[in-house]
Amino acid sequence: MVIAVLDDYHGAFQHDPAIDRLRQRAEVRVYTRPLTPEERPRELRDVEIVIALRERTRFDEAFFRDAPQLKLIAQTGGVGPHLDMDAATRAGVLVATGRGGSSASTVELTFALMMAVMRRIPQSDALLRRGQWVTPFGVTLHGKTLGIVGLGRIGKDVARIAGAFGMKVLAWGRSLTAEQAAAVGASAVSLEEVLGQSDVVSVHLALNAGTRGFLTKEHLGLMKSGAFFVNTARGAIVDEAALLRLLQTGYLAGAGLDVFMQEPLPADSPFLTLENVVLTPHAGWPADISYVAFAEACAQNIEAFLDGTPKNVVNPAAAT
Repeated sequence: MVIAVLDDYHGAFQHDPAIDRLRQRAEVRVYTRPLTPEERPRELRDVEIVIALRERTRFDEAFFRDAPQLKLIAQTGGVGPHLDMDAATRAGVLVATGRGGSSASTVELTFALMMAVMRRIPQSDALLRRGQWVTPFGVTLHGKTLGIVGLGRIGKDVARIAGAFGMKVLAWGRSLTAEQAAAVGASAVSLEEVLGQSDVVSVHLALNAGTRGFLTKEHLGLMKSGAFFVNTARGAIVDEAALLRLLQTGYLAGAGLDVFMQEPLPADSPFLTLENVVLTPHAGWPADISYVAFAEACAQNIEAFLDGTPKNVVNPAAAT
């Protein structure tokens, strides 16, 4: 039995205790760089189980042809557009998901981006390194209104922490109740109120058919002049072109962006030219505690599969 961990850029799974546990039952190969199309048939020909780190690897018809012995994909987190579920099912490959992960790393990055753009931390660092002592005009979190679009698992933690900073929190969610919002120190209001009354808007929606392109040009235009925008969810939720224009004109004071429509961000992206934007390369989830939790969730799903009792399988038809 061969288990392959694909695209583990940080080598986080190499010595993880959960992965070591799997080594007692199978050969485990950890790949710290993407396999080339030429390498894949050779490296994957005897692999029966794959651990997929979020959306780094594309699983399509070609992949399944290169891995003819594959029986299970242990997916960290949920299934995304990187995984052709129909192709997996046709190939007889089960896909087991596990929440795993920790929202803490994304929650922390949300506030890191807020403070970085509002206190102009990267800009100040860059000026100092060029020998220029320029004191920035900063904007505090304290006393400001934070608007949260999507008060789910991550959004709730953001709301709780925002209260500790002395922020007023407004929140919107499709099924959000006043009681649910109040439990984390927020007020449930309409989407229009969140956008129109907040000094900082932070997006925490899951990407699906209902949220793709959800925040339109019209929605973004409701934001206050001089407000800040933070997105650690998914780039496709937001009309990027509209957001770009609002930042270029200075209508919005700034943005902290961890996610984009196209990733990696193209070298000619206009966002790279904006002085009022702080950018990170989808860094919300890759952190120590996230990797540990993901490894454990995958190990448990694989152990169940090896024991003949697969769990958390999202395409059971693949077994028929």
